[in-house]
Amino acid sequence: MAKYQKNITFDILLEKVKTYITDSLELETIAKAYEFASEKHFGQKRLTGDDYIVHPLNVAYILTRIKADYETLSAALLHDVVEDCAVSIKEIEDLFGENIANLVEGVTKINKLNFSGDNEMVINNQRKILVGLSGDVRIIIIKLADRLNNMQTLFVHSERKQKSISKETLDILTPIANRLGMNTIKQDLEELCLRYLKPDEYYNIVENLNATKAERDNSVAKMMDNVSEILNKHGIKHEIKGRSKSIYSIYKKLEKGKRFNDIFDLLALRIYVDTEQDCYQALGIIHSKFKPKPNRFKDYIAMPKTNMYQSLHTTVFGVDGQLFEIQIRTYEMDRVAEYGIASHWSYKEKGSVKAVMQNEMEQKLQFFRSIMDLKKTQDNAEDFVNKVKEEVFQNTIYVFTPLGDVIELPNGSTPIDFAYKVHTNVGDKATGAIVNSNMVPLDYKLKSEDIVKIITNNNSTGPSREWLNIVQTTQAKNKIKAFFSKANREEYIKRGEELLNKEVRKQKLVLSEFFSDENIAKILEELKFGSLQEIYSNIGSGKLSAETVALALQKKEISKEDKILEKASKGSDKSSNNNSLVSIAGIDDIKVNLASCCNPVLGDRIVGYITKGYGVTVHRMVCPNVSNRDERLIEVKWNEVVNKLPTNILVRINTNENILVNIVSKISNNDVPVRRFNVNHSKEDDVIEMTVLVNSKEQLLKVMNDINMIEGVTEVERLIK
Repeated sequence: MAKYQKNITFDILLEKVKTYITDSLELETIAKAYEFASEKHFGQKRLTGDDYIVHPLNVAYILTRIKADYETLSAALLHDVVEDCAVSIKEIEDLFGENIANLVEGVTKINKLNFSGDNEMVINNQRKILVGLSGDVRIIIIKLADRLNNMQTLFVHSERKQKSISKETLDILTPIANRLGMNTIKQDLEELCLRYLKPDEYYNIVENLNATKAERDNSVAKMMDNVSEILNKHGIKHEIKGRSKSIYSIYKKLEKGKRFNDIFDLLALRIYVDTEQDCYQALGIIHSKFKPKPNRFKDYIAMPKTNMYQSLHTTVFGVDGQLFEIQIRTYEMDRVAEYGIASHWSYKEKGSVKAVMQNEMEQKLQFFRSIMDLKKTQDNAEDFVNKVKEEVFQNTIYVFTPLGDVIELPNGSTPIDFAYKVHTNVGDKATGAIVNSNMVPLDYKLKSEDIVKIITNNNSTGPSREWLNIVQTTQAKNKIKAFFSKANREEYIKRGEELLNKEVRKQKLVLSEFFSDENIAKILEELKFGSLQEIYSNIGSGKLSAETVALALQKKEISKEDKILEKASKGSDKSSNNNSLVSIAGIDDIKVNLASCCNPVLGDRIVGYITKGYGVTVHRMVCPNVSNRDERLIEVKWNEVVNKLPTNILVRINTNENILVNIVSKISNNDVPVRRFNVNHSKEDDVIEMTVLVNSKEQLLKVMNDINMIEGVTEVERLIK
């Protein structure tokens, strides 16, 4: 594990940087960044008692382990000057250029967010960091190095804070490091987290490892000699090293009930060769000499992990009858295995580092696509974060189609999840499943490397509602719900048509005359519906009575709505208590709804509109849907009850930068949850439409004003649909 460099200097950092960066201009930029940061942090101290500059130096030093480019190293040295030294991003950009300034700004924003906790505002902050990761992957890499150095000095904090920061790191940041394939940083973070979260277990493992170290070292040395001898005999050029099992991975195995002496991959070798062909030849040679343990061979070369990891894994009965785990890989595979997406620092063409790494991230990591898919389908922030942890961060399985295509699914997925992952029609028409040539029930739990074939029937009536209790993925659940939503609408339309026809006959009206084009147009205008199908659907679902529609053109009696108008016009000391938000004088038996077109909130001037079959709908006074109407309007007023209500705002921005995180951060700082947002792009500007939950008009105006102050925002307005 990397140690905290208490006495680190810039000369020590520069010596390490020069082992892989030789361009004089790039080295000058790094030196300039150090001098600027050192000057700005002068006089500041860390809780450890060290000069503050020791922290950015350590962060940059950690990044040299993964051969970070000069822009990332410069940003690492500068990453705290904006937050702690009152330096502006504009000043950074003027001195160091746009790329470094963007990296510093990104890290600054992330550092302002709190990842841990259970309340809604904090969970929204988790959501922002998760969704905002794809702006420039180097930002999150700097953040990981920053967190690693902070974990190395965690001893200065209270036990409560140590555990809080460790839990946050383990829950949010180490899975990101894993998905990015950055194994070196991931293992260091995991080990430090375990030390503070489970100190007894941590030190018990350390003691056991120390007690058996001499014996293990001796066995590994003998096995290395044996393996190297047979590979040399067959002309396989190679390098071989003993490999240490991480303390955290040992802890996870002990947690599952294994005994320390039963963890056989404590004895481990890693073999490096030149080519992929050499990997397979070396494997065959080793298996011819040492008997492999059944079911312990994994070929991650032919089937790489989604974080790009490639290697051959096998466990064999080695010297002295002991089990050895052996990994075989090329030097290039090892570089990717240790550094993951950071292995692309080597791209030196001007401007290509960010582009190559970002493209690699988007193509290779289903992680980010999964997050964005989840964001679109989860309205509630807490549901979103829980689903991210469940579907993205927890163990995944990899199964195959009959043609050999790999499908990634969360652990516990069923053939139904698989079917909907392939295509909606496959899921809707699924009637059975064959896994590894055997028929299985649809609630069968799939395992990695299963070959899955879905049996479909074009005459199938569709999915079963029971499937909602079986499937694991949000994608499958939403597609099943969508099927039944469409089916319900068709059923409602059919039922509504029957009920209306029956009511028209009951009123002794002629069907052909009642349903003439002229009458239908009048009914749609009177009841404010867009089509006859919509009326049928509302009758069938019980939202609208057939009698209301049948009498829409009649003057036989005063309708219920007219009675309400009459009652409201007379007034009364009695107020409606049927809705806790809005009161209507003299009426206590009418349903009250807030209009979704203008979304009134406490403090807005409001008016009630009597809607046939729907009771009273409350609009803002300025809403164009009621501003030109005189009939059916009644006086309503707000009760003194503070509830968060949804309303819509539009934000126009004139920049291509990803400022969405900044906007949502401003909103959350006002304790205003974001229920939904959507970004529309155009040549002139980008428009962000979002639904927020506010207590009052006053709170909404403050939020809009805060957003308007953000650089790049040109206009903020309230939306009426």
